[in-house]
Parts: sequence; C-alpha cells; structure tokens
Amino acid sequence: MKQIEKRIARLIAFGESLKGAKVYYRKDWRTTYFDILGKQFGMMSPEVSEDAFITLKNTPEENEILKEAYPEMVNPGYYANKKHWNSIKLSGTELTDEEIEALIKISYTLVCKNLTKSQKLELEQLD
Repeated sequence: MKQIEKRIARLIAFGESLKGAKVYYRKDWRTTYFDILGKQFGMMSPEVSEDAFITLKNTPEENEILKEAYPEMVNPGYYANKKHWNSIKLSGTELTDEEIEALIKISYTLVCKNLTKSQKLELEQLD
C-alpha cells in the first residue's frame, strides 16, 4: 500500500507541474481531479487501495494498444468515454511511474489542443 500511496503523491505532483494545471479533490465527483482551465485531463482515486486507478485521455488507437499490451493494468475509462479514456490500475507494475507520467502529459496535451483560442492565449501568458 505504501507504494500506491507514493505513486498517487508523485502523480499529483507531476500533474501540478504542468503549465496552468491544478490537481485537487473534487467533492461532487469524490475524485482527485486533474484540471486545465476548467477542463478535465484526468481523474484519480483519492483513496490508497489495491483498486485505485487514474483515468486519462489518449487517442482511440493508442488506447487500444495500451489495453492489449497491459491487460492486467489498463481498462476502458471508468465513468468516461471508453473510446478516448483509459483507466490505469495504480497497484499494477507493468507501467512505471515515468510511463504513467508520460500518459498524463499526453492527456494534458490532447485537452489543451481543444481549448478555445482565448484559453490558449491565457495559458501562454502563465508563468
């Protein structure tokens, strides 16, 4: 369980390191929410448990590749569009922390691409 706790803390810190991103507990959804200018780019179990997971966006093609390559760890997105989102079990060891961080970055980038022109400008102006 200590490994899952450390992984959750690390992934939150990584999410918060992305430009303009906020990671916080969203009470109405009872989840840890990864936010960029009001848009979700991820959500994660707030409790440390064997069932904890993170849900991230990716291309439909890449999501299929991940599910096939890591069937014990990657599943269709929980409470999300199953074509565009995957849920990754945090107790799994098939994917490293660095690989999950790379998937967080991909999710963030895909969501940023869909921001409005004014939101993209706002993001550019952040330090």
